[in-house]
Amino acid sequence: MSKAASVASRSVSIVTQTCVRPERADDFARWQSETSSLIQSFPGFIEQRLLPPAPPLQVDWVILQRFASLADARRWLGSAERQKRIEGAAPMLVGRDDVHIVQDETGGIKPAPVSAVISTRVLPGKEAEYRAWERKIAAAQSKARGLQGYRFEPPVPGVQEDYVAILRFDTEANLQAWLDSPERKRLVDEAAPLTEEFHARIASAGFEQWFRDVAPAGAKLPVWKMDMLVLLMLYPIVFLWSVWIGLPYLSNLSFAASLFIGNIVSVGLTGFLVPWVANRFGWWLQPAAHRNALAVHFLGAGVIMAIYATMIFVFWRFF
Repeated sequence: MSKAASVASRSVSIVTQTCVRPERADDFARWQSETSSLIQSFPGFIEQRLLPPAPPLQVDWVILQRFASLADARRWLGSAERQKRIEGAAPMLVGRDDVHIVQDETGGIKPAPVSAVISTRVLPGKEAEYRAWERKIAAAQSKARGLQGYRFEPPVPGVQEDYVAILRFDTEANLQAWLDSPERKRLVDEAAPLTEEFHARIASAGFEQWFRDVAPAGAKLPVWKMDMLVLLMLYPIVFLWSVWIGLPYLSNLSFAASLFIGNIVSVGLTGFLVPWVANRFGWWLQPAAHRNALAVHFLGAGVIMAIYATMIFVFWRFF
C-alpha cells in the first residue's frame, strides 16, 4: 500500500517531548538524525517533524512521528529498534520523556505558531468526573483570545496512561495569557482532587515550515541559503505571472489591485515550490559530516547563481 493510500484512513501521530542536557545538544541532534533515517523504512511510517528548543517558552525538543494507523504506531513504540535507540539517548536526557499518541485530523496535526501539550493522569474511579470537568474547561478556553484549535485524547490502553489535551494558539503571548489566567487556574484547582499527575509542555514555531524536511535534526539552516532558494522560486513565478496573466488580463485594473493579486498567487506558489526545491538542495543546506563543508557551500551557491543567470537570459531572449 502506498503512503498516499495509507493516509486515506485516519492516521495517528506520536508526540514526544524531551529535555536534553545543554552540553549534549549536538550529540542529541546527531542521534535524532540517525533515528530519522531508521524510522523511514518502518512499516506504516508517513512523516516525521522536529521542533528544536525555542527558549524561553519552549525548552524541550518536540518530535512528531506520523503513522498510517494506531497499530503501526504501537509497533514502532514497542519495537526493538526504538528501544535500542532510546537506550543510546538516555545519557543525554534530563527527566522523563512525554510520549503521547494523537488521532490526526485530515492531513495530520494542523500547524499553529505555538501549541501546548497537557498530559494528565487521572485517579482510578474518577474518569467520569474528569471528563465532565474537561468539558467545562473546554467551554471556558473556547473564548480565549487567539485559540486556533483544541484536541482532547483519552488514554490508549497499553500505550499511554494519560489524558492528553493539545491547545493551538496564534501567538505565544495569547497562549501564556490563557495558561496564567485566573479562570484557568480556578478550573485546574477544581480538578486537583481528580488527578494524580498533571503537567504542560509548550512547542513554539508551529508544525509546518518550508525547510523542515531538510533539517531532520532540528538544526538552524543558514539564512542566506534559504533566501537564495526562495528567490530561485519567486523570480520565475513573478516574471511568468506578469507576462502570461498580469499584462494580458489584468492591465485594466489599477496597479495596486493587480500587484495585490499577483502577490497572493506568488506567496501561494512559493510556499508550495520552496519545500520541493529545498529537498533537492538538502546536500547544500546541510552538508554531510564527511564532506568538505566549504566546498559544498561554494558548489551549491555556484549552481544556484548559474540557474539565476540562465533564467535571466531565457526570459530576456524569449519573452
